Amino acid sequence: MPKPLIGLTTYLDHAQWGEWDLPAALLPAAYVSCLQAAGGRVVLLPPDAPEAAADVVAGLDAIVLTSGEDVDPALYGAQPHPCTGPPVRERDRWEWAVLAEALARDMPVLGVCRGMQLMNVHAGGTLIQHLPETVGHHGHNLHGGHFAPHAVTTVAGTRIGALLPGTRQVATHHHQAVDSLGAGLVVGARTADGTIEAIESTRHRFVVGVQWHPEMAFDSAVVHALVAAARSTPSSVPSRADERKVRVRRSSPEVTGATAVS
Repeated sequence: MPKPLIGLTTYLDHAQWGEWDLPAALLPAAYVSCLQAAGGRVVLLPPDAPEAAADVVAGLDAIVLTSGEDVDPALYGAQPHPCTGPPVRERDRWEWAVLAEALARDMPVLGVCRGMQLMNVHAGGTLIQHLPETVGHHGHNLHGGHFAPHAVTTVAGTRIGALLPGTRQVATHHHQAVDSLGAGLVVGARTADGTIEAIESTRHRFVVGVQWHPEMAFDSAVVHALVAAARSTPSSVPSRADERKVRVRRSSPEVTGATAVS
């Protein structure tokens, strides 16, 4: 059976490598490594025109909405807080379209940090724009550019609660969080200060968001669960992997030795 193909959204930013300093579509390698270790194949999804989302998502088995810049407060009807970063509307529009297409297909989705926040806003929820003002401490983002451990407690009866029962340490780095919960979502985990640390959909077979960074633990149950969900598409709907096999079998007999994934 082909390994499931999982799309990861990316930054579009300036980067330096070797003698180059250029705009780049980039993502921390830990995302790729943890999904490969869990049995998935990975393709990066840099920002594109929203109308391209349907064609792109059609070739995939699951989506990861990755971490990154603050979601534009205009998407949930708020004015920007002084500590909110400048909007990256190209990324917001693209990931909004990718998420909408994945939900319409009941495709497995994992939202990480910013990705979870975008999922909540897409469902009609809102965000706390600067968490220290609400919780009175900086424990969710102790040092810029570094992950910090903190404890989360999962909610019994939820998917996250089954995967990660009880209280455990996770890798965190965020200054925003879910405020009002979007429609069709439930809370899957919180910290001791009440911050929502995981959400999941009650309307889809696997749509989960975590505020922490599961990619920093290579044996993460959350990542393995996403890959398992990507493999187990309901029998009434052909999996993306099956569609790719059909396209290979129907390809021109003159073309051998290569497989194209559209």
